[in-house]
Amino acid sequence: MTSGRHARGRIQPVSSPSYDIDEVFPPEGVRDARSTQPMPAYAPAAGTVRESAPGFHKADGGAGDTARGKAKGEVKGKVGGKLGGTGQGVDLGTEITASLVVFLVALPLCIGVAVASGTPAELGIISGVVGGLVVGMTRGSALQVSGPAAGLTALVAETVEAHGIAMLGVIVLMSGLLQIGLGMIRLGRMFQAISIAVVQGMLAGIGLPLMFSQSYPLADAAAPGTAIENILGFPAHVLDTFTDAQTAIAALLGIATVVLSFVWKKVPGPVRKIPAALVAVAIGILVAALPGVEVKTLQVGDLLASVQFPGPEQFAGLADPAVLTAVFTFTVIASAESLFTAAAVDRMHDGPRTRYNTELIAQGAGNTVCGILGALPMTAVVARSSANVQAGAKTRLSRTLHGLWLLAFALLLPSVLALIPISVLAGVLVHSGWKLLAPEQFPKMWRQDRGEFVVMTITTGVIVATALLEGVLVGLAAGIVLAALRMSQTSVEHRVEGDAAELVMTGNATFLRLPKVIDALEAVGSAGTPRIRLDLMGVTHLDHACRSQIEEFVAQKRASQTVRVELLLPDLPAAKQKPKRRPRPESSPESRPEFSPESRSESRSGLRRQPVSPSWPPPQPHERAYERSSSGALYDAFYAPSRPGPSAEWYYLDTRPFEGLQDSEEARWRDYHG
Repeated sequence: MTSGRHARGRIQPVSSPSYDIDEVFPPEGVRDARSTQPMPAYAPAAGTVRESAPGFHKADGGAGDTARGKAKGEVKGKVGGKLGGTGQGVDLGTEITASLVVFLVALPLCIGVAVASGTPAELGIISGVVGGLVVGMTRGSALQVSGPAAGLTALVAETVEAHGIAMLGVIVLMSGLLQIGLGMIRLGRMFQAISIAVVQGMLAGIGLPLMFSQSYPLADAAAPGTAIENILGFPAHVLDTFTDAQTAIAALLGIATVVLSFVWKKVPGPVRKIPAALVAVAIGILVAALPGVEVKTLQVGDLLASVQFPGPEQFAGLADPAVLTAVFTFTVIASAESLFTAAAVDRMHDGPRTRYNTELIAQGAGNTVCGILGALPMTAVVARSSANVQAGAKTRLSRTLHGLWLLAFALLLPSVLALIPISVLAGVLVHSGWKLLAPEQFPKMWRQDRGEFVVMTITTGVIVATALLEGVLVGLAAGIVLAALRMSQTSVEHRVEGDAAELVMTGNATFLRLPKVIDALEAVGSAGTPRIRLDLMGVTHLDHACRSQIEEFVAQKRASQTVRVELLLPDLPAAKQKPKRRPRPESSPESRPEFSPESRSESRSGLRRQPVSPSWPPPQPHERAYERSSSGALYDAFYAPSRPGPSAEWYYLDTRPFEGLQDSEEARWRDYHG
């Protein structure tokens, strides 16, 4: 054991370093760049002093310097479009193409959410730009993409209708500040406690409505409204689509986009590196330019003219309790959706995990900027995030660039956006919805765990029927109930032996098993025997509900004075209370032979015993008060626990291994004396 000197001069122990086989025996040929000797077995500890050259010493940063040097070397060594900083390097071309895919997915979503919320389409694009450029550059989540979300559509529409579009900016601004505060007090990690079944159900619950809602713009039609209405109206929509030539052309373009998205990865050669969505957009633009084709295309107005900075009148509206309620509601829903989405996205890739508190602060910063600009609130969006992962993105670069593309096209090239058919972008979203739905996961979950399958199905169904937040909360509640049922496995047996009716209970007795416990108590109570014995020694957990029921049963039976009740509980109440100190006797120790080990002549086995050491046998928790007293008091505390007499009606059983410890102590005495 080595030791090191503390900063104040005290000697502190230094633990020995742990070794790895590859560190102790480095591969042959690996040499230190500064000498011809092999590299050291392990990096110097941080803060140590090492010799860098003859006659010079400097503080060594430890393994951190080595890691920084390695990263720096990787950055310098990557060529041909590679971006350093990771162990394997990042393909810059893949990041750019992934950002274009996310841009094509985000563009119709930004416009569609804004229009559905009763606001100008440009406000949705502004929120998408902020989600890319502000949130995209933070370190909270590497691949999660943020922007205006469909989950807030109804809430935004109600707020605009009640308070006006000018007041929306102040509400979003205050919500963003609250999110920053929640992240700073580190409440983000609480959203990590979510079941995989709930996450998969959430993804399916988002994907299924997304597919049906986008099937209407895929044929240049307007969706009826809610997810249920969209699903019920789908058959009539299919029949109406092919009655008109123009809607049939739009539908064929959308269907071709969906098919192309599925089969494009199977295309041989380097052509498949081009995103399928980009190929579909190019084909759609060419078809839309043909004479006689009149399909709907994107229409984007002046982006800068739509910016509305909140003024003093809007800030004065914060005195309205209804506005404060809206701020709180926006904060809770936006935070929950973003961090639940983060949990789902983390399961889509094997890259860096989300820093939940940092991500919550980033979402708050994005909503603060959106509020200042008078735009829509933003959250993390599963459709864009999954498209980002599926496109092969590995860093924050792709989601940041997607915001730059939104800004550049909306400001500089609005005429180019006007050439893109809406049906093609709807087809891209239908493909994303199918990926989120992942129908193969349902039979797989059924085979693995039917209880989790029920939780997954409930989550999906409630999200489709109501909204994202409600569905996730119901799914979490279902998961908790399932866990409680599985943890509350209680075995209750009752039988009659002679003149006693006995009840034996094992396992976890919680309120979920209370009906079963009540039935068993009634059975032993109606047996008509003069004695009742309740044996709960095998119970590992007894909650308040079951314990109260048992105590009430015992009290009622004793009050009748017609039956004797014995109760064995697994805990020792004396261990939970500090025992009273025994008063010091006035007489000498010799006058107390019953407590002094020196005067104790015989044990239960009849052997002559030596004085018992205070450390043998080890004291129990309820003996702490006797540790400062005489060894005889300690001996009495250990070897003379209060045990029930023959007429006891209510007693507790001491579960300590009494005989085993006594026998082992005797064996030790015999070994010591030969």
